[in-house]
Amino acid sequence: VTYAVTNFIPPSGRDLISVNSKTGEIHLTGALDFEEVTVFDFRIEARDQGTPPLSSHCSLELEVLDV
Repeated sequence: VTYAVTNFIPPSGRDLISVNSKTGEIHLTGALDFEEVTVFDFRIEARDQGTPPLSSHCSLELEVLDV
């Protein structure tokens, strides 16, 4: 199974959030700032290597808190 991230809202999330394509683990690649963006919405798609390949997805909402 391979994993990919799609449909970032806002698009700047691509620069801050990544997903390991082999494990699906979500990692931050930059600092989040509550003053700039309070919520990121994105989808993670999982696809197998079958014939034909099957896929599924989930929607995630990451809320940034001001602590």
